[in-house]
Amino acid sequence: MHSNPFLQTFALKGLKVILPILAYGHAILRQKCRPVTKDDPELNVLIDHMWETMNGANGCGLAAPQIGEPITLFIVDSQSTFENCEPQERSLYFPAEDEGIRETFINARIINRTSEAWEDEEGCLSIPHLSRKVKRPWTIEVEYMDRQFITHLKTFSGMTARMIQHEYDHTQGILYLDYIQPLTRKLMESKLRKISKGQIRANYPMRYKK
Repeated sequence: MHSNPFLQTFALKGLKVILPILAYGHAILRQKCRPVTKDDPELNVLIDHMWETMNGANGCGLAAPQIGEPITLFIVDSQSTFENCEPQERSLYFPAEDEGIRETFINARIINRTSEAWEDEEGCLSIPHLSRKVKRPWTIEVEYMDRQFITHLKTFSGMTARMIQHEYDHTQGILYLDYIQPLTRKLMESKLRKISKGQIRANYPMRYKK
């Protein structure tokens, strides 16, 4: 058996958690987000706060709707996952010469997905203490802008592609729960209700539906 790097955490770096993360059940998590524009006020401040929030929550990705901003913006840190992964396991999750990324994605579009798929556990900061296996394409092609609004067209594979797909889904109002079998989902309902009511709490600030 090997530990799952998607769920591994990395050491806190002294960054203060500024923004509470919306818990499962909050309506914003089901909204399709609007595009980001260069004149969005304080966008760079928001991005900085997202990185601080993600690091403080010990996560590897965070989408703007998770902190209450329904815009097509997310961040991904698969570099820390690569570093935390045992060297002999890296080939299971990362292609050769891929050491992960720390990137901001603005107005991302997944324009191609390969038919080759793989299944692995996923968790979510909005759904603490729960994880399930999700099947996703191994390789994707993504068009996006970085925080300088420079457009990129890049191909990502393995764990990085999984993280990007997970966060991209958030901007489309989709949760990883939507990919699991109905029976499995039904077995999770009790815990999901408790999360939505704040009866199951994380070790980072969260906002619950009213």
